[in-house]
Amino acid sequence: MADIRLGYLNNVALLGRVTMDPDLRYTPKGTAVLGFRIACNRRYRDRASDEWKEDTYYFDINVWAQQAERLGETMKKGSAVLVEGELRSRTWETQSGDKRKAVEIHARRVQVLDKYDYRSGDSQEPKEEKPAEGGPSDQLDDIPF
Repeated sequence: MADIRLGYLNNVALLGRVTMDPDLRYTPKGTAVLGFRIACNRRYRDRASDEWKEDTYYFDINVWAQQAERLGETMKKGSAVLVEGELRSRTWETQSGDKRKAVEIHARRVQVLDKYDYRSGDSQEPKEEKPAEGGPSDQLDDIPF
């Protein structure tokens, strides 16, 4: 078999909900790092029982620099997010000497999909206006046909 030179592709896109309030930290050099975890669902039909089933997967996400600080102000537990980034793995040794390994997502872009402004506590959706006192509650009564 001939040697095939493959290109480089490490791209992840996930849609899910934040499972805990994000943790904003700073490196010793002062760079912001926002860590959070999202839950993503997978819906599928079980071939054996022909029933619809759903699995949930959890992913650890890290966002860096200015984006981390911005998201730390707006994103909360339960926020719907779209995460684009790449897989990264890291290894470390615990205090007891056990070796651990984790695969995380190094986010290049995170978009909060909620219409809720967590800073002010107000929904950005249009609010229903109440009719003026003594006025008609339904404007359809004014239509002549």
